[in-house]
Amino acid sequence: MSNLCIIPARGGSKRIPRKNIKDFLGKPIIAYSIETALQSGLFDEVMVSTDDEEIVEVAKKYGANVPFMRSKENADDYAPLADVVDEVLSFYKGKFKYACCMLSTSPLIQRKHLISSLNMLKGQDFDSVRPVAKFSYPIQRAMKISNEGKVDWFYPEFLKSRSQDLEDAYHDAGQFYWMKSEKGLRSDKRGALVIPAEYVQDIDTEDDWKSAEMKFNFLLKG
Repeated sequence: MSNLCIIPARGGSKRIPRKNIKDFLGKPIIAYSIETALQSGLFDEVMVSTDDEEIVEVAKKYGANVPFMRSKENADDYAPLADVVDEVLSFYKGKFKYACCMLSTSPLIQRKHLISSLNMLKGQDFDSVRPVAKFSYPIQRAMKISNEGKVDWFYPEFLKSRSQDLEDAYHDAGQFYWMKSEKGLRSDKRGALVIPAEYVQDIDTEDDWKSAEMKFNFLLKG
């Protein structure tokens, strides 16, 4: 297979403290990403990139490797994900043909989406592929609120357009990124797999966390 799974998990999360190892329905949330990767059968190695000793212990407990500690430069609030990935790929020195950066707070990742994205990467002219979800409402009709409370349109030129005439827009599902290892995440030859919204939940606030738990339980019952 020659596939590597990279799970980035920094220790210094701010909006939800200790977010990467916070309990999510009975176990640390990072455990779901690790277990999904291991159980998928797609990877020769599953590793966690972290700067935090407690995360190291949790990662190893659930079966991931932690071959090195993340550098200080890539462990602050402003380090781009592409830099974190480059650091890992540099460590492995071309050992793997493909790599998948799987985010540590993505308990809704599905094996079928991992497989479909990898097939796209192998079968089409892309250097990376990621899942995306369609915005439920046309972004051309987006509104903004000023400090004084006034509502206005971002794009007033579309005010009279019919919604069915507006171009569909998509957002990053925030789950994983398949890539050719020699390219990393910097290439602009990006592909996208559209997945249903019920599999997508960004987790930045406590409300997001509760929504993710509800979606997880819904999918589990389904």
